[in-house]
Amino acid sequence: QVQLVESGGGSVQPGGSLRLSCAASGYGDGCMAWFRQAPGKNPEGVAIMDTGVGTTYYSDSVLGRFTISRDSAKNTLYLQMNSLKPEDTGRYICAAGLRPPFACGSGALRFPNRFPGWGQGTQVTVSA
Repeated sequence: QVQLVESGGGSVQPGGSLRLSCAASGYGDGCMAWFRQAPGKNPEGVAIMDTGVGTTYYSDSVLGRFTISRDSAKNTLYLQMNSLKPEDTGRYICAAGLRPPFACGSGALRFPNRFPGWGQGTQVTVSA
């Protein structure tokens, strides 16, 4: 059974940085992603990684500011977030387990329901 536990959220001023972590158990190499959800809105995919081959994709809204990575020894997924903006505010949730026939690419960020494993999320608030 996949278990995903996020940490690292908090409050930060615009222009600041945070690094989120997602500790995984019961799941090895595969497709993992970060989604974020604002109150009353659907989850928005921001970054995705095929941890087996290392390919990464980002939504246009975070490209150039966020970096997804993984430490395989710790089985932990990260999201480094720089140059944060107020519109980045939301609950950031780690997801895993996307499988064929669905490709682990940028298109998968639009279909959160294709990921069977989800964490509880960690809150990120960006405000002055």
